[in-house]
Amino acid sequence: MTEPNILQQQSSTCLVFAHRGASAQAMENTRAAFDMAMHYAADGIETDVQLSRDEVAVLWHDQFLDKIGLAGQQIDDFDFAQLKTLDFPQTGDEGILTLKAFLNDYRQRCRLLIEVKNHDWEPVVRHQIKMRQVADLIGIASGSRADDRMLVSSFNLPSLVYAHQRASGIPLVYNIDDHQTVNDVRQSLHDCAFLYGFCLPIALLDQHLAELLRTHNKSIIVYTCNTDNEIDKALRLDVNILISDVPDKALEMRDARLGST
Repeated sequence: MTEPNILQQQSSTCLVFAHRGASAQAMENTRAAFDMAMHYAADGIETDVQLSRDEVAVLWHDQFLDKIGLAGQQIDDFDFAQLKTLDFPQTGDEGILTLKAFLNDYRQRCRLLIEVKNHDWEPVVRHQIKMRQVADLIGIASGSRADDRMLVSSFNLPSLVYAHQRASGIPLVYNIDDHQTVNDVRQSLHDCAFLYGFCLPIALLDQHLAELLRTHNKSIIVYTCNTDNEIDKALRLDVNILISDVPDKALEMRDARLGST
């Protein structure tokens, strides 16, 4: 059995992470959403990283740019200089945020969960570039060790294997999609013992799976807990991190639960 990871050693309280910032109140992955999360005193922020055509790491979740009126076009259809000319609502004059700017402004203020959006249709080399960029920007070189105030996640397991091989000190989290099953989790536990934890749909997690992950000393992260029932379930199962669009609600429910014990 592996040693408990740092997050499990440091905190017995469920941490609340704002999903793309406080995205129910402000446009996701913008300073407005991140600053609102900080206003609520969220424990952390989850955000998404993609690459411009000229390989600048930027914060964007969706495959396409429909949200800014460019249906069918993607982040990597544009160089970064071109992206800076596009109108990203609620970002003011700044436009789309780079990962570098995000890290500079928020890494000292809270914990961070950086999801690398690697897609099946992309060339593998593109996946690897993203992982290298993220590792370099958070300052993790080969042989060094990060604390787990900054986690890196992906739904693409080969990308996580590559990241581990290149910079084994990164705390890596495997995101489980809602079409996957407990058997996928079991297989990943067997094949990829290096994983720091699993980020699961709240609907998939139950007591049995939670105990399985704890037996393997893996951090348990759940998404996206927005309703009272979802938040309550995550708290009852003692997850390490609860990701929510409404971190204010999740924090209130967590703190009320702590106050009653």
